[in-house]
Amino acid sequence: MSVSYDFTGKVVLITGSSSGIGEGIALLFAKSGANVVITGRNGDRVTKVAKQCKDVSPKQLPALEVVGDLTNDEDCNRLIETTVQTYGKIDILVNNAGIDKLANITDDGYYENFQTIIQTNLYSVVYLTHKCVPYLAKTGGNIINISDIGSEIMFSDSSAYCMSKAGLDMFTKCMAAELGPKHHIRVNSVNPGAVNSNFLTIWV
Repeated sequence: MSVSYDFTGKVVLITGSSSGIGEGIALLFAKSGANVVITGRNGDRVTKVAKQCKDVSPKQLPALEVVGDLTNDEDCNRLIETTVQTYGKIDILVNNAGIDKLANITDDGYYENFQTIIQTNLYSVVYLTHKCVPYLAKTGGNIINISDIGSEIMFSDSSAYCMSKAGLDMFTKCMAAELGPKHHIRVNSVNPGAVNSNFLTIWV
């Protein structure tokens, strides 16, 4: 049985949407009539996904392309400002961007890897949530955080990643309790297992 959704008129900002799970999320929202914001660090990939979103959009709505690095606060601010300037609002924030770099605690580069992973997988989510609350409160919006089974299951040489996702799960719970009653913003997380995407190249 096929399921259809109608997000006509909704503005959906999806981080890490130039590939993998984020790309799939963007395409589904576009297919459901939403205005989608595609963002990532690789401009060519961002453009490719944006074109695909327009192709599947019922009204051929163009996707907004924003190239940037979520570990950079200025890029995060530009992402939000460009979205609001273009559409006038934000209805849904999907915090999907995530990375992993396999490293053992004894490796020389472990701490550098740890900092990069935490900045991308957790700090960027906290920052974007903080900055998007005023807009989401106006629309009675939603925040969807893409976590991982790694938040509850240990993987060797992936402690930083697992910690980042465990932190993300707790942040989600705290924000659901805080933003729901006060601002009527729903906050949820999704914890998928392995997905066949370019993210998995770190394991082979």
